[in-house]
Amino acid sequence: MRPADLLRLLTLAMIWGASFLLIRIAAPVMGPVLLIAVRVALAGLTLLLFARLTGKDLQFRRYWKQYAIIGVINSAIPFVLIATAELQLPASLAAILNATSPLFGAIFAYLWLKDPLTPRKILGLVMGFLGVAVLAGWSPLVLTTGVLIAAVCSLLGAASYGLGSVYTKARAGGAPALGMATGSQLAAAVALMPLVPFTLPSAPPGRATIIAVLVLAFVCTALAYIIYFRLVVDVGPLSALTVTFLVPIFATLWGALFLHEQVTLSMIVGCAMIFVGTGLILGLRLLPSSGAPVAVAPVDVKVE
Repeated sequence: MRPADLLRLLTLAMIWGASFLLIRIAAPVMGPVLLIAVRVALAGLTLLLFARLTGKDLQFRRYWKQYAIIGVINSAIPFVLIATAELQLPASLAAILNATSPLFGAIFAYLWLKDPLTPRKILGLVMGFLGVAVLAGWSPLVLTTGVLIAAVCSLLGAASYGLGSVYTKARAGGAPALGMATGSQLAAAVALMPLVPFTLPSAPPGRATIIAVLVLAFVCTALAYIIYFRLVVDVGPLSALTVTFLVPIFATLWGALFLHEQVTLSMIVGCAMIFVGTGLILGLRLLPSSGAPVAVAPVDVKVE
C-alpha cells in the first residue's frame, strides 16, 4: 500500500470513528429518526451532485429496486438503531459493538448464500461474541434496562449491516459502487421521511448540534464514501477492509478526548476479542510468511 493510500485509509477510519462521537452529540437533541433522516438526505444529495459533476453513470433505472432495499437495510435501519443506542451508550462502546457486523455477515452468508461455516469461521464467531459478552458483563456501566436495550440496538444495527452486505453480494453485485452509495442514501431518506413528523424535537437544535449534523452528513457520509471508493479502486476491497479494525480505535480516542468517556480494561479486552474474531471470519492473515499484511477472503464492507 502506497503512503497516499495509507493516508486515505487512516483518514477514513478517523472520519468514520468521529461519526459515533457526532451521533452521541446530536441524537439526544434531535432524536434518532430526524437526525438520520437529515444525515442521509444531505449525504445522498451531495453524492448525486458529485456524480453529476464527474459524469458518473449511477444506473438508477437498472438497479433502483436494489438501491432501495440496500438503503433500508444498510442505512436507514442500522443508522437509526445506532443513534438510538447512543442515547444510552458511550460512543466508544457503540463503535466496538458495531464492529461485530462481519460476524453477523458470516451467519447470513451461511443461511442465504450457503457460504460454508469452516472451523476457522466458527472459532471467529465464538471469539467475537465472547468479546460482546465481556463488554456486557464486565463494564462500568450500570446494566439497567435502558442500557441493555441500547446494547441490543447496537447489535441489531450490526446485524442489519451484515444482512445488507450479503444482500448486496447476492442481488447487486454488478451495480456501480457510487450508484449504490447515492441510491441507498436517497432511498433511506425517502423511507424515513414519513416518520419525521412524529419524532420532531420539542426545541430547536443549538449551534453545536447543527454543526454535528452537517459534519455527519457531508464529511462522515458523503466524503467518506468518496474516499472509500477511491481506496477500493486503488488498493482493492480486501485491503480497504482494514478500516473495519481502525474505526473503533478512533471512536474510542475521540470519545475520550472530546466527551471524556472512560476507556476501561473490559473495552480493550472485548474489542481485541471482537477484532480477532472478525479477522478469523474475514480470513485475514496479519503475519504471513512474506511479512506483509494479506487478506485471503473476499468480503463486503459496510459504511458507518
